[in-house]
Parts: sequence; structure tokens; C-alpha cells
Amino acid sequence: MTDPASDTAPDTALDSAPESASGRESDPETLRERVLGSLTTARDRTTLLTTCVEEPDLTAQHSPLMSPLVWDLAHIGNQEELWLLRAVGGREAMRPEIDGLYDAFEHPRAERPSLPLLAPDEARSYAAEVRGRVIDVLESTAFHGTRLTEAGFAFGMIAQHEQQHDETMLITHQLRRGPQALTAPDPEPAPLFTGPAEVLVPGGPFTMGTSTEPWALDNERPAHVREVAPFWIDTTPVTNGAYTAFIEDGGYDDPRWWAPDGWTHIRRHEINAPLFWRRDAGQWLRRRFGVTEVVPPDEPVLHVCWYEADAYARWAGRRLPTEAEWEKAARHDPAGDRSTRYPWGDADPAPEHANLGQRHLRPAPAGSYPAGESPLGVRQLIGDVWEWTASDFVPYPGFVAFPYKEYSEVFFGPEYKVLRGGSFAVDPVACRGTFRNWDYPIRRQIFSGFRTARSADRGDA
Repeated sequence: MTDPASDTAPDTALDSAPESASGRESDPETLRERVLGSLTTARDRTTLLTTCVEEPDLTAQHSPLMSPLVWDLAHIGNQEELWLLRAVGGREAMRPEIDGLYDAFEHPRAERPSLPLLAPDEARSYAAEVRGRVIDVLESTAFHGTRLTEAGFAFGMIAQHEQQHDETMLITHQLRRGPQALTAPDPEPAPLFTGPAEVLVPGGPFTMGTSTEPWALDNERPAHVREVAPFWIDTTPVTNGAYTAFIEDGGYDDPRWWAPDGWTHIRRHEINAPLFWRRDAGQWLRRRFGVTEVVPPDEPVLHVCWYEADAYARWAGRRLPTEAEWEKAARHDPAGDRSTRYPWGDADPAPEHANLGQRHLRPAPAGSYPAGESPLGVRQLIGDVWEWTASDFVPYPGFVAFPYKEYSEVFFGPEYKVLRGGSFAVDPVACRGTFRNWDYPIRRQIFSGFRTARSADRGDA
């Protein structure tokens, strides 16, 4: 289905967040430090994800949905070489013969293990050599003159690209069978949330998207006005406990709740619970990064596909929010009548705001992070779990592909559904109130959950 919210022509003057965010610094040296910090944070995480297991786990394909970890490692280096050394720095190609091997559009994931990939040590050396040369390019780059270099865009794009692959590699770790390889502290225990179950978002126009966030990617642009009718939205994401009630009420056995394609899909694949869940001795267990545990009822539900989210919402007498509704709930500040960068305002994410950056390997309990709630009182819109929306992945009015159409444009259409908000596996550099993710509605290996909504004028979907 498409987003029913209407829009007007793009208005770049509407996006008025202050110039204090990633890539916005006017001082070149401050911007250079931010770029270097973002690239270093990403590489440290890549190193962790590719050194915590032995070589056979790096070269194996743990699921046909995912690449071998060693492919991701060399692909990260190759993209950095293509964009920062060649495109920005004007350098000669280091290893042009491997460009095709690491072109994501040339080779589907299922066939990548059969390619003559770089061995783990060679992939590490290649990525490290690229990074060393990139530091030299960074030192001499003037952050103006071209769209790629303006405000360090290309460097920000590559930092985001590496962090996105880090999340992909973390998914591969979750799919991997074997002993635990990654550890992280659990989120801080949160007081039992006793606030309202839902929040009313007032109707009217708001500014969606951005025209001023320097490191925003093409599908987030441009800023434009959307008119959204009043609606109610869940204060927190749907929890495991709430989703268990759907299961135990026969939700997976009742076609009334399912879109026809979803019903066909779950019956064909005998799906009866979120991915990685199993029933044992009267309780639900789940596998999480090599450890089996009782499903915690107060955490946001994880590893559900769009069809499952949609079916739960119907069962609950509600619906999924549209993408425009989600963004209005996350960014609209009625007091200032403007759209903020994040639910809590314009400041970059801090640990008290959201569960981001793989600090933890699980969502925080529903109702956590009161410092990160929106002006309307909605919590956990950023971090914890990606949230499915009702909307197809379509371009904004005035969209222009940049710097290549394969990032967004080739995916536009009804085949993909939009997810918003980021998960615990997303780094802050690749997460903001305007950031858009998308995937097939059958995908469950991703760190996906959801919240529900209802129209204020009808009380239901």
C-alpha cells in the first residue's frame, strides 16, 4: 500500500534545524576531526565483528540471505577506495581487478561464496591500506567545491556505509550457529513504564525529510510539507509479552488478520512465532547470539516481518502507522511548530537518549530512555528496533538520485516496505529522524519490530 498522506511541492526553506549536527561544522578542522572519528568508530566495530570468530566462520555463508563475513570486509574497503580515494582524491585504482567481485549488484548474496574472494588476511590488509591512504586524502580535502566534498558528504556517506555493513554482519552473527562469540552488557534495568499506552498526534501539516542535513542520503531529501490527519500511536514499541498474547490467541492460525500474500507465506513456511523463537516446556525461548534464553516479556518484539506486524495490528484492532505518521510522531515539535532532527531535539544522540551503536546486543525494556522521548511523549522512536510502517518505499517529491541511483532509486516501488528509527545495532552516524530503511515484507532476520496506530476519527484502522 502507498502512504495516503498528501504532500505539497518541496520547500527547502522549511528544514530549519540548527547548524550543529554531524557534518554541519563550518570550521574545516572540526569537521575533519568529526569525519575521522566517524570513520574510526566504524572501523573499530568492523574489526570486532571480523576478529571474534575463526577464519572458517569468516569464509562460510551462514545463510543464503547473507554474504560471507569476509565479503563484507573487503566490500567495505572497496567502496571506500572507489569513493574516497578515486572519486574524491583522484587517485589511481589500487586493485581494479576486484571491483566486480565486490559489486553488490553484480553478484547476489547467494552466489558470493563461490567467487574468488580475498582471503581474510588479504581482505584486512587491503581495507587497512585503503584507510591509510584515505587519511592522507582527508588531510588535504577542502570541504567545498563539489557535491561530494561539500561538508564532507562523501566521507559521511562512507562512514554510514561501513556502519550499515556492520549491522549486516551483526545479523550474520545472529544467524551463525555455534558458541557465543560476541558479548555486551545488557541495557540498564528500566522502571516499570506506567505512562499512557498511546499518544494523540495532532493533525495538520509538518515538514518531512530534510534539505539541510549534510550527511543525509538521497532518499531522505528534500524537505517537503505533509498533511497528516490526527491519529493515535503506541507510546512504546509492541513488546514480546503483547505479541505472545497474539500467538496464544491463535493469531498465526486465523486468516482474518493476514494480508493474502502474508497468509500464503506463513502457511508455506510453517511460521508460527518470531524468528529464533521456540516453545519448550510451556514457555517461549529464543536464541540470541549463540545463547538460548527465556523470551523477556517487557522487551520490544524482534525479528518479525512486515506481514506479522500487520497481522498483529489487525488483531489488536489497530494498524501500522504510515511513514509520514511515524516521522511526525518522531520529529514534530508543536511548541515550536517545527521538525527536529531527533525526537529529543537537535542534539546528536547520547547514551541517555537511545539504544544505539551496538553498546548492547538486545533492545532495552519498553518505556526506557525517557530523555529520548518526543515532545508528544512517544518513547524509543530511535534505537532498539527498526519499526515497520504501512508505507511502500517511494521517492519524495523532488527526489534526485545522488551520488548513484543504485543506493535508493532502483528499490522504489511496492515490493519494499519502509522501516524507521534504527535498532540497537545502528550507529548514530547512520540514524536520524529522517533516515529511511526498507526491505521485503517477508524479511525477519533483520532487527525489526513495530508499533501500532489508529486513526483519531475512526478509532481503528
